[in-house]
Amino acid sequence: MIHYISPERLTIARVKEIIDDHYELALSGVATERINRCRAYLDKKMETQKEPIYGVTTGFGSLCNISISKEQLSQLQKNLVMSHACGVGDEVPADIVRLMLLLKAQNLSYGYSGAQLQTVQRLIDCYNNDVLPIVYQQGSLGASGDLCPLANLMLPSILGMGEVYYKGVRTDVKDVYAQLGWQPIELQSKEGLALLNGTQFMSAYAVWCVLKAQRLSLQSDQILTLSLDAFDGRIEPFYEALHIVRPHKGQLDTARNVRQFIEGSEIIRRNKEHVQDPYSFRCAPQVHGAAKDTIAYVASVVETEINSATDNPVVLPDEDMVISGGHFHGEPLAMVLDFLAIAVAELGSISERRTYQLIDGKRGLPSFLVAKPGLNSGFMIPQYAAASIVSQTKQLCTPASVDSIPSSQNQEDLVSMGANAATKCYKVMENVERVLAIELFNAAQALEFRRPLKSSPFVEKLVADYRKVVNFVEIDEIMFKHIHASVKFLQSL
Repeated sequence: MIHYISPERLTIARVKEIIDDHYELALSGVATERINRCRAYLDKKMETQKEPIYGVTTGFGSLCNISISKEQLSQLQKNLVMSHACGVGDEVPADIVRLMLLLKAQNLSYGYSGAQLQTVQRLIDCYNNDVLPIVYQQGSLGASGDLCPLANLMLPSILGMGEVYYKGVRTDVKDVYAQLGWQPIELQSKEGLALLNGTQFMSAYAVWCVLKAQRLSLQSDQILTLSLDAFDGRIEPFYEALHIVRPHKGQLDTARNVRQFIEGSEIIRRNKEHVQDPYSFRCAPQVHGAAKDTIAYVASVVETEINSATDNPVVLPDEDMVISGGHFHGEPLAMVLDFLAIAVAELGSISERRTYQLIDGKRGLPSFLVAKPGLNSGFMIPQYAAASIVSQTKQLCTPASVDSIPSSQNQEDLVSMGANAATKCYKVMENVERVLAIELFNAAQALEFRRPLKSSPFVEKLVADYRKVVNFVEIDEIMFKHIHASVKFLQSL
């Protein structure tokens, strides 16, 4: 199957479909026409305009007042890519690099950047042939575009320098070029800027994090339902009539999910001796719901971003203008990535509290969820692990977007730090997935102490599937293997 890159709106749901169903990419006719038209306009503009054009006939950043001769314009763009490839730290995961290629090709297809058709096509060819440049997580200020990581992306894919993962194997890119019959692309005026002055590092992380957050939000509701019955909780806090009088959409959706997942449970219908449940159960619609509403808002901002021209200067053929502005600035993404991290972190925080309630020896459950505590520590330390992860997650939620360190001789005097917000948010997603896996591990164990009573068909199937990879713990076992298996189980749902 083929996805045709075009100026039509690209949704996050469509990106997920492209990735999950292994679509190949191709340029639509409209995109091809727009790319060629913009490039032709820019070439003509350079012939007729005497005044300097930033980044086209001048240096970059604080060197914007230095004019460059026509004979040096190609070397200027090549130098830009080489000098800016300063990435350090851990490698960017392959899924994110693949998204960067997709989103950069999409960004250039709008015809406001002046890129050559062959340059855009090369990014698509890298995507389709599983040629993934090695990009590093640290180096971008998220302001003059994601200069550093995008330079590392372009160094092998466009200039033929450095290393890539080719079909999963780390390889010198020159060997890949030889196999595929490729040649390095000679960059034309402005192309280096078009390739580096964008938000595709932040955007790729943002798309991945939104998709992960949507998945974690649903799984939070599913695991909550299992924990609710395992804890012998009450259903009243999930009644629709209650939430209609405070009708936040996410809150209503969470309550409805739990009602559907718990339908048919023997445990939830039986008489309860307790009048109220702790907040981690009773207020779950409010907490999970607020996270849902945040995820939806963040998704709307991210979709606007991936459907925008984000480099500089912006080439506007219809208006006969080449305008130097600030569309590369990552502030819109920086703020919502911080917000998303906070929202999903709360799903982890409330999950850990439910885990604690399950091991605390309440409501007929044995201490630490083993029949003979003392000789056996049971589920004591999985909760420690969850608490440790939650604490780290809270630290990762310190906003990156409120920080700024000026650069480029103070020409770039307020930066977004959106790249740091992005990589922190990614870690939050991984952490919360682990915390939810630990809650699942505990809740499935606790439910067995309610037998012979049955939970709902949905919960019983969830537990039955889970038991194919994680057994009931009779006596002390090596627990980390079960936690790792629980994480993989959630990833498979």
